[in-house]
Amino acid sequence: MDRIWSPWRMTYLKNGTHTDECPFCLALKNPDSKESYLIHKGEKAFVILNRYPYTTGHLLVLPLEHQEKLSALDSATRAELMELINRGMEVLSAVYQPEGFNVGLNMGGAAGAGLPKHLHWHIVPRWVGDTNYISVVGGTRVLPEMLSDTWQKIKEAWQT
Repeated sequence: MDRIWSPWRMTYLKNGTHTDECPFCLALKNPDSKESYLIHKGEKAFVILNRYPYTTGHLLVLPLEHQEKLSALDSATRAELMELINRGMEVLSAVYQPEGFNVGLNMGGAAGAGLPKHLHWHIVPRWVGDTNYISVVGGTRVLPEMLSDTWQKIKEAWQT
């Protein structure tokens, strides 16, 4: 049997306050909390660090409006989302110097959206060789940095 240790999860398990509320909307309720991992809140959209990243620096870009269909958003919101995606890539390039990006939207559960009721774009920085034997054989991702450190670096770079 394979074991993967994640001791940081114990705080979550012990707190007993599990909710069905959208985690993105919940983060917006307490935007100044470091635990929200909020990077930027705009007029119609926001950027947040992914709590379960594929790679270090994995960002999510979302409309403030809790919406599941792109067609339900007005053009100003769609425009701001695209500008935030672009800014996210600029900031990640400055902080981590990735060699490429995967940017995508999984709309609907059938398309792979883990939280289909609130649209969100993924910005995943990529490096040549970032998928290695651990990911392939062990089905495990190794991230070289704590989320809180990643959040701090990106938050500071976003504001410059």
